[in-house]
Amino acid sequence: MTRETWATRVGFILAAVGSAVGLGNIWRFPWVTAENGGSAFLLVYLLVVLAVGVPGLVGEFVIGRRAKRNPVGALRDLSGSRGWAVVGGLSVLTALVLLSFYSVVGGWILRYFVESLLALAGGPLPYATEPGAYFGAASTGVDALAYHLVFLGLTAVVVLGGVRKGIELGTTVMMPLVFLLLVALTAWAATQPDAAAGYAFYLSFDLSTLERNFLSILGPAAGQALFTLSLGAGTMITYASYLGEDRSLPFDAGAIAVLNTLVGVLAGLVVFPLLFSLGVDPGSPGPGALFVSIAGAFARLPVGTLVASAFFGVVALAALSSSISMLEIPVSFLVDEFGLDRRRAVAVALAVFAVTGAANALDSAVFQLFAVTLVDRLLTAGLAAFLLFVGWVLGKDALEEFRRGAGDFASSLGPAWLFAVGVVLPLFLVFTLLTSLGLDTHVGFWPTVAAAVAVGLAAFFGLRSSNSVV
Repeated sequence: MTRETWATRVGFILAAVGSAVGLGNIWRFPWVTAENGGSAFLLVYLLVVLAVGVPGLVGEFVIGRRAKRNPVGALRDLSGSRGWAVVGGLSVLTALVLLSFYSVVGGWILRYFVESLLALAGGPLPYATEPGAYFGAASTGVDALAYHLVFLGLTAVVVLGGVRKGIELGTTVMMPLVFLLLVALTAWAATQPDAAAGYAFYLSFDLSTLERNFLSILGPAAGQALFTLSLGAGTMITYASYLGEDRSLPFDAGAIAVLNTLVGVLAGLVVFPLLFSLGVDPGSPGPGALFVSIAGAFARLPVGTLVASAFFGVVALAALSSSISMLEIPVSFLVDEFGLDRRRAVAVALAVFAVTGAANALDSAVFQLFAVTLVDRLLTAGLAAFLLFVGWVLGKDALEEFRRGAGDFASSLGPAWLFAVGVVLPLFLVFTLLTSLGLDTHVGFWPTVAAAVAVGLAAFFGLRSSNSVV
């Protein structure tokens, strides 16, 4: 079976940006920022994106382009080990967790978007009068299940079209629309009363907050960076496996990170000025920041219905572009490993996600487990494993892949990149994972650092026989 490839470089970049740009930027980013000190969180987040996100993207790209297979097959074939195939299987599990709750949230967005469009015909915004009660009723139950299935169906239609006629075509249309609508909303938000207070909350750096709460901010910032860049789930391995020519992987990773971060920052420039202009608490946690605070605010605006339609349209497009990449992971796995054609692979994956998503739609406790407890830790562990694979199993082969298609300057950074992904970043990710589990609270900062180093040394000696970065 001939493996599909991206038609154009722009198509690949927009598809990868579409995977990265999603609810992580617009739904999750504002409320995680607000919960963790606003500007202090933003600073740490940007540093993590630069220091961890971009090298991590390149690492996943290296695996995918070199193997031309899904994460399971890629790690197995490149290492010759079934044990690494099990590690690759973690990405399929992570995709299962991600899309199971993501499609439910996508269903919420779809519902709010449809109702906003219907309100343009002259009716009221049904979610604006009592936004808290409305969201409570809409977020769980039969209606949530129905919209989850519709959203999942839309995702499957795009993936069914394949790489070029489905994913690339869809994201090439959707992503420019997302950027244009967000820029327009940002310009509009700047005209609202007290917008400056929103900017101050969002952009004024508070170093004292960092000094007091750095560790408590670091974990959420790292989790948010991995979530929003689609790292650790094997998405970028899968997308890079469709690369059919030599490209500059460092350039592509940098472009994707910049565009993705730009969307997150623009979303904050819309959300926070709007909340402050209407006197709404910007620290409303969880989905309430989007589905309660902001949704309720639209009824109080002169052109609230039109703005609501544009806003939820942006979020719906962003959510769909990301869910496409999540579904592609198990579809690629089924095609590569079991020889299914794309139609059957999509049908099998769709049936699984319909069931797991239903559990999230019908039980808020299951949703909380998937969306809050599991996802950040799975992404962190997954990326750490992928980077250890690049550094200690691929080694010099990874460096060769890094340099393919890259210019002289990028090529000169190869050894530093390889050392970072093989040693520094896995230690950081393990430390972040341990702090997310509360180890630093129970035993203290330095014992947690020691534990992270111990895990890193275990990986070092366990994989020492492979190609080395040192």
